[in-house]
Amino acid sequence: MDKTTLLAELETARKRTRALITSLPEEALDVPYHPGVNPPLWEMGHAAFFYEVFVFNLLDGTPSYDPSMDDLWDSFHVEHKDRWARELFPGRDATLAYFDTIYDRVASRIESRPLTDRELYLYRYSIFHQNMHIESIIWCRQTSAYPAIPDFQPERVAPGEPLAGDAQIPAGRWLIGMPGESDAFAHEDFAFDNEKPRFEVELPAFTISKTPVSNREFLAFVEDGGYQRPELWSFGGRKWLESQEQAHPTYWRQQDGQWQERLFDQWQALNLDAPVVHVNFWEAEAWCQWAGRRLPTEYEWEVAALGNRPGEPFRRFPWGNQQPTPVLADLDGRNMAQNQVWDYPESDSPFGCRQMIGSVWEWTSDQFFPYDGFKIDVYPFMSTLQFGDHKVTRGGGCATSSNLIRGTYRQAYLAQRNDVFTGFRTCAVSDA
Repeated sequence: MDKTTLLAELETARKRTRALITSLPEEALDVPYHPGVNPPLWEMGHAAFFYEVFVFNLLDGTPSYDPSMDDLWDSFHVEHKDRWARELFPGRDATLAYFDTIYDRVASRIESRPLTDRELYLYRYSIFHQNMHIESIIWCRQTSAYPAIPDFQPERVAPGEPLAGDAQIPAGRWLIGMPGESDAFAHEDFAFDNEKPRFEVELPAFTISKTPVSNREFLAFVEDGGYQRPELWSFGGRKWLESQEQAHPTYWRQQDGQWQERLFDQWQALNLDAPVVHVNFWEAEAWCQWAGRRLPTEYEWEVAALGNRPGEPFRRFPWGNQQPTPVLADLDGRNMAQNQVWDYPESDSPFGCRQMIGSVWEWTSDQFFPYDGFKIDVYPFMSTLQFGDHKVTRGGGCATSSNLIRGTYRQAYLAQRNDVFTGFRTCAVSDA
């Protein structure tokens, strides 16, 4: 990656973060407490602080912009609930000034110095980290029923013809993950530590749905009393269900006999052929039990999406190695999972699976564990705090940044999370 591209990615992240904050009125910055989100101003300050730590502190040994704020912007020094204590943090103007100052310093540093492999890696790490927080600000706005985000363009793009049924994946030996160099800085193709090292796996043949589960398909489960039938739910699922007293996905409601869903601050008719979204692992698992299906393992998911075999050219996306565009995937907060599940026909994987990048993060059956040979990269908490008690999701969602995602990317969420843009696709149980 050259400096021009790097600076463009930095500028895009800055503009998107600023737009998400400045488009909210002052009173909206005091979001109600929720365990899955953070206040928008804290997200912005934390993203700037990350640049300070991984660019200026690590590379140059320079002091922070305001050392007295370091512990408050650091997610491992300030308790989650304390991030809502507005009196501890600067206001909007001061936080924007801090953010812009750090952004300008990073851009100046990129422009004025040689771009070594180590520096490129740390710049990209910091930019990708900021893009993760762009996605979480979008979760926050959905969770808080705030107005639509600035990037939202609610029109159907890349339409396709109805597509149903399963794709047949042959038995064989497959490649999983990204290269795992001894020196993370030495490899041009960026990957996070949990995607490495690449390895081979032998899998039997299996079948997997060509599209994600739609609202129409999930509604049939709801109307068949799926949330009132404990035999469909695992032990963990029943415990969650009892604590929620929920009878449908969290942002659905019935109004005058019609099903509706909330998108940001607007209720709209349920888009029946769009992917079901904001369902947690337990809900996906219960639907599978009801439908006689199962969730794919994360290895099955990656094989169906990428089809990488030893000795063959490696693909990063279902369609090849071209970066995602609006006709290939619903990303960047553009369409917010409102397209039909059979849209984006140019996104098909080698086996004919559609929308495996974008639209919804897809639950798999696996716990989040490191691959054999795992080595911690420069940020020791990127993955390690999630190992063991989180579930693996794949593919990115409608709020994910397009420069961040690829087919090997692994995201970890707790099984009860339904505030994020999660959905699922399924496999035939005979393949288990």
